Amino acid sequence: MPSYSDHDALGLAELVRTGQSSADELLGEARARAAEVNPRINAIVRDVEPPAPQGAAPEGGRPFDGVPFLLKDLHQDIAGVPTSSGSRALKDVPAAETATVTERFVAAGLVVFGRTSSPEFGAKGVTEPHAFGPTRNPWNLDHTPGGSSGGSAAAVAAGIVPCAAASDGGGSIRI
Repeated sequence: MPSYSDHDALGLAELVRTGQSSADELLGEARARAAEVNPRINAIVRDVEPPAPQGAAPEGGRPFDGVPFLLKDLHQDIAGVPTSSGSRALKDVPAAETATVTERFVAAGLVVFGRTSSPEFGAKGVTEPHAFGPTRNPWNLDHTPGGSSGGSAAAVAAGIVPCAAASDGGGSIRI
């Protein structure tokens, strides 16, 4: 298999499309990388069983078919899976329904396998939720990543996934 870390999300999807790799192989690579680095950086706070796309592929296919992906633990719900929003009170409360943005990520072919750390309710500019503890910047473990999407940023910077879900209501992905 060509090197996982040498490809961006579209490059990995092309490997799947051309049969040079499979979605299962890519997911295995992502999970292996997460097992290696996540204990140090605490970017992924919950493992998720990948939801299957619903219905037929959209016109033009699934551009990110087979690409491992992580959801932010804030507003990016999967029905039946807890979305803690970084809160100890919500840590084990399952979401009632799947968020539209999550449905669209999955419809595009992304393989969701975890949730990334976010500060409680996204209310701080640092990723240090009480529910899971601080996330660390993989480039300097003495620092935390900024913004409420810091878990996603740390996962991408550490090479766990080529892209991850984020959002920006108050500067998160800009920080």
